[in-house]
Amino acid sequence: MASLKLVFTLTIMMSFLSSALSSWGGGLFPEFYQFSCPQANEIVMSVLEEAIAKDPRMAASLLRLHFHDCFVQGCDASILLDKTSAFKSEKDAGPNKNSIRGFEVIDQIKARLEQVCPQTVSCADILALAARDSTVLSGGPHWEVPLGRRDSKIANLKKANTNIPAPNSTIQNLITLFARQGLSEQDLVALSGAHTIGMARCVSFRQRLYNQNGDNLPDATLEKTYYTGLKTACPRIGGDNNISPLDFTTPVRFDNTYFKLLLWGKGLLNSDEVLLTGKVKKTKELVKSYAENEALFFHHFAKSMVKMGNITPLTGLKGDVRKNCRRLN
Repeated sequence: MASLKLVFTLTIMMSFLSSALSSWGGGLFPEFYQFSCPQANEIVMSVLEEAIAKDPRMAASLLRLHFHDCFVQGCDASILLDKTSAFKSEKDAGPNKNSIRGFEVIDQIKARLEQVCPQTVSCADILALAARDSTVLSGGPHWEVPLGRRDSKIANLKKANTNIPAPNSTIQNLITLFARQGLSEQDLVALSGAHTIGMARCVSFRQRLYNQNGDNLPDATLEKTYYTGLKTACPRIGGDNNISPLDFTTPVRFDNTYFKLLLWGKGLLNSDEVLLTGKVKKTKELVKSYAENEALFFHHFAKSMVKMGNITPLTGLKGDVRKNCRRLN
């Protein structure tokens, strides 16, 4: 009788997992750890609550970490790997060096998960959950995170240098880089809305202030008062690591103010402002729509985060589940 009950239970479990797989595709589904590590979501959230309470800016940093991971060779936690004799670290790529952060928080989450569920929850899934929970803790939307990613056994410095959009990107460059990942113009604008929280270094926007078109003149799209304030924070020479908020009105609150600021000529990065001024009808219309309708932005952002999180994940027997996110097992 006991064996029959066990067979029945296993049949139910397999049926559930099979339906989840077919519903979500790509081998990823939200209930992936329901039986192997049911506390996973709670553990991630508890660490983040502590970390973001100490440093509200950390929410934006963790969102960016997930984005910069997925754009290189899929969402595989390759960005977390330290360099080895076999490969160079993505941490040293131009878009990441001296600016990417949040590794210690990921380490804390991983350490707690290893205590409860050894070698079960991948670092790639931790990044995806941390991005979602950071958004929620900042006042943004919640979404179900499809899970089941595994971790890469290699990093790719070259792809990190070529695939991650630069802060001075043109609109066509942005569209091309996003399309390379299977992401649309709508995904581009919605995901850019993550800049409603966080900071950027002076070196990332200095060109707009002093030499936008190689003529020693500022970007004409910058609103005058905003431009004057930015010059104080970011001199022509020096101060590369001085930081300014991407959304100076509500810098730690996830809302639609970022898009309102773009309409007023107060977007910090060139890659922000070109969503409106880059002469692409679709992106311009979306900026205006999101500025008027926060619920629409939240809905599209959540959809795009799920889509981005599904960029060529390693599943099944591919990759690994690292014990330490910084190094191979």
